[in-house]
Parts: sequence; structure tokens; C-alpha cells
Amino acid sequence: MPASPSTARAINDRLALRLLQQEGPLTAGQLKQLTGLSRPTVADLVERLTAAGLIAVVGETGEQRRGPNAKVYGIVADRAHLAALDVRTEGVAVAVADLVGRVLAEASVPIAGDMGTGPAVEQAVALVERVAKEAGADRLHTVGIGAPGLIDPSSGELRDSSGLPEWHRRLVATLQERLPEARVSVENETNLAAVAEQRDGAARDRDTFVLLWLGHGTGAAVVLDGALRRGASGGTGEIGFLPVPGTTALPSSTDCEGGFHSLASSAAVMQLAAECGVPVEASQAGVVRAAVRVVRGAVAQLREVGAAAGPPEEHSPVGPAGRFLDALADRLAVGVASVVAILDPGCVVLGGEVGQAGGEELAARVHDRIIRMTPLPTEVRTATLGGAAVLRGALLTARDRAQEELFPPGERLSQPFPGW
Repeated sequence: MPASPSTARAINDRLALRLLQQEGPLTAGQLKQLTGLSRPTVADLVERLTAAGLIAVVGETGEQRRGPNAKVYGIVADRAHLAALDVRTEGVAVAVADLVGRVLAEASVPIAGDMGTGPAVEQAVALVERVAKEAGADRLHTVGIGAPGLIDPSSGELRDSSGLPEWHRRLVATLQERLPEARVSVENETNLAAVAEQRDGAARDRDTFVLLWLGHGTGAAVVLDGALRRGASGGTGEIGFLPVPGTTALPSSTDCEGGFHSLASSAAVMQLAAECGVPVEASQAGVVRAAVRVVRGAVAQLREVGAAAGPPEEHSPVGPAGRFLDALADRLAVGVASVVAILDPGCVVLGGEVGQAGGEELAARVHDRIIRMTPLPTEVRTATLGGAAVLRGALLTARDRAQEELFPPGERLSQPFPGW
């Protein structure tokens, strides 16, 4: 069945906006060439998008030819301002961007664990207002929030959890009250990190993958056939509750101790390092990073002095640091193999502070174990966006939602176009 005229216009307009987003300012002739549309159709869509305030003339080509120079059109970046929040147990990071995703201002504040709910919420909201003012945003169109914990799929609200501070849930409601015109939404932090890694990071070439988050706690995000999967209750990826061998008890419905969390959380990583004789750093990421540095240095030295006997195996244990990385890889492989057996994602990305600190040294060790544990071919990669992944994912989802809201009149499509 052919598309209705309004649907065809919406498709053409969205295609043009996508090209302007990806390629930058373009002339009507360049839009015609890139879209394959006729000259009158391009002229109509340029007129519609200009009237809607989404694009404007930003210059001229300057070509040497008869007649006037061609006008160059670009997205009106200040048509809307977006805010992204990365809400952690110990603080909040905020970024404010324009409609094309250019970050205009950003800042973060720590929030002490003994700070009361009211003061913590006020400090976080004040940060959002300050960053928005620094960005020159009179109002925020859309606010995307990344937070630990489960998101109720029916209401979109952060579910109550005994393991998270109360100010997290209060913050979302307070932002909506203080910014009544803004569209405020919250998403699990690991899910947002996966969105960012798929758009801009380690999974850009994958439409099916799993992001394993290794930080203070553990989590996973599942992307299947290009879509983020949340599950019936929003709990897809709660891998910390996965029963695994090597723990002293089973997890309960209210406590993930005894599950995969007991093998891979920050406390577990620090304890494992101490057991292996690795000097304990200030953080689990610091411990892993130091171990990787020692192993790489020792392997390089062995290659220099033992070149005549042939190079050593790249991932062989080298003292306490090597034993620690091998033991950590053994633990992580248990969780990864379980995910692979159920989902067959073809690719697992190690993210969070530990995944980032371990880099290729840790990813290669986990991969070596996975190919022995499962017949399903699986790449193990390292996340590339690091600590910025959650904030970037929140900004991308805010931009998706803003684009849907700002699309000119006519039939809207069910999904935002790629790249927004």
C-alpha cells in the first residue's frame, strides 16, 4: 500500500534532517543529490523545515558562476536545548547541549552519603539550573537522566530499591516540578551506556550485543536486532543476581550477595587483588589499571631478553599482577558464558570502570576462556567511551525525544531516524 502524502512528506523531511545532522550544512542541490528526490520535492521540504524553524540559511556556497550563489542550509541548533544527567550514588554530572548535540556546558558535584534527601535533591537541581544558565538555555526542552536501578516499563519511573539512596527517586519528580515545560525521562545507566557504545563506541558495527557493566556493582544491557530490551519488569540485565559457582550462598530477592555481584563487584575485585598479592589502590579501577601496567611492562621486558627463545605467550601470568588478571577473567567468564548461552549475542562489551581499566589485556583473557566454554562464536571487546558513556547515552536519548516532539506537522513515524 503506497504511503499517504503526509507520510511521504514526513519521511522526506526526516531524511533531510538526518543528512543535515550527519553531513553538516548543505545546499538544496546537495540534498537533491544525496536523497535522490526531485528538485521540486527538495524545494518543498526545505520550505517546510524552514517554516517549522528546524533549518535556516547559514551561508552561501561562494562558487564562481553566473547568478547568485546557492544558499546553504543547516539545522537551527538553538531551536531546543537538552540536558543530560548521570546520577550516581556519590554525585551527579550534568551536560546541556543544543539540538545537534553540541555540548554547551557541563559540570558535576559530589553528594555526600550522609547528606539528607532534601539537601541532596536541591544540590542536584541547582546544578542543572546553573549549567543551563551557563549554556545560555532559557528553558530546557528535554531532560534525559541515567540512574542505577530498575525502571518500571509501564510508568517509566525509577522503582524503589533498598540499595539506592532515596534522593534518586525524589530528584526525578523535583526536576519535573521545577521544569514544568520540559520532558523529563529516566533510564537505567547501563542501558544508556549501551546506547552510547552502539552509536559512538565499541559496538558501532553491531545490532546485537551485550554490554557488561563492571563498576561499583554489576549490570548488563541487552541490545537485540538494534533494539534495547528491558524485559517485562524492566529487569533485563540484572546479572548481579545471577547464581554462579564460587560463592558461599545464593542471592535473594532483596540482596544480590551470593550472585555474580559477589564475584565482580568493586569490593570483590579489591578482595581478589589482595588475595593475589597485588598492592591495593584507592579504587577497583586503579587496582586493575596498575595490574595491566605491570603485566604489559613485564611481557615487553621478557620479549626483549628472550627474543632468541621466541616471544612469550601474550597473556601468560606474570607474577601477582598476572595471576590477579587471570583470576578476574575466570570470574567474568562465568557471567559472560551464561549470557552467551541464553542470548548468543555474538559480541560482549566490557564496560564500567573495571572494563575500561582492564582494556584489551582483560578482554583478551575473558575471550580466551569463552572460546573454551561455549561453541557459540563471541567477540569480547572493551568499551571505548569510558566514564562518559552514561552521560552521552542520556544526551542521545534526550535528542531522540526532542526530535520526535519538534517534528513538523503531519504524520509522524514510530521511530526516530538513526543518528539522532
